Amino acid sequence: MHLIQRISSLLLLIICLNAAGQDQELLELLSSDEADDKGYVSATFKSTRVINGHSIETRSNGVLEFIISHRFGKINSGYDEFYGLDFSTIRLGLEYGITDDLNIGVGRASFDKVVDAFVKYRLLRQSKDFPFTATAFASITRKTVEQLGLDGIDRNTYTAQLLIARKFNSNFSFQISPTIIQRNLVPTLQDDNLLIAVGLGARYKLSNRIAIVTEYYPQFSNKSTEFEDSFAVGVDIETGGHVFQLHFTNAIQMNEKGFIGETTDSFWDGDIHYGFNITRVFDLRPNKR
Repeated sequence: MHLIQRISSLLLLIICLNAAGQDQELLELLSSDEADDKGYVSATFKSTRVINGHSIETRSNGVLEFIISHRFGKINSGYDEFYGLDFSTIRLGLEYGITDDLNIGVGRASFDKVVDAFVKYRLLRQSKDFPFTATAFASITRKTVEQLGLDGIDRNTYTAQLLIARKFNSNFSFQISPTIIQRNLVPTLQDDNLLIAVGLGARYKLSNRIAIVTEYYPQFSNKSTEFEDSFAVGVDIETGGHVFQLHFTNAIQMNEKGFIGETTDSFWDGDIHYGFNITRVFDLRPNKR
């Protein structure tokens, strides 16, 4: 099964690379680095994800985004596991802009066979007269893997976030993400049903198409000793209608309840996973060719 996942991901990557040169106009959908004619700041982040978590960015009205996310095994697993590449998890997601400010999305992850859905609404927007952008985010995840004793609403987890970000200059952006996660069934008896965390994310642009990004989600509610705070660092690369996010993280899950609340590996002890997100946008507005 893992071999099939790797082959399918490679084929999708090749398709995206081949299409990149044909879709230069789609780059406009990723927003320019300049303020628009209304004085609003654009491209605080170039993707709807910082790395694992959502950014304040929303897709425009009529734009469909397809996201392929992969997380591999631990790099320190050695040659026998091909330094983590023998293991992989995948999430496929679709996100759509109902308006410029309101987005909806769905996804399916192979880890625990989790299905997720979310709604995202931009409340405030940074401009020459206002200092930051604020976006509200709410999601539900459902664990569909067969598990004895797990049924009904115990399979559901609910997340609410307020994403607040400021683009300080053309190169540097910073985001803070107060987060509440309600778990109907906790992983261990030491964990609280209500998980409280604050995400911290930053982006620094190295060139017109390349940026360094980092993300950290410390928890502030009771958790068992087997869980760690999620940390990630990586590179964003833009080309055509795509954003490639290549990164290293201690989290293998790709939804909020997973990477924030159920990360078991320690980044600082060397339990690091290589991963990537591939973003592809499609302009479905009827008046566009």
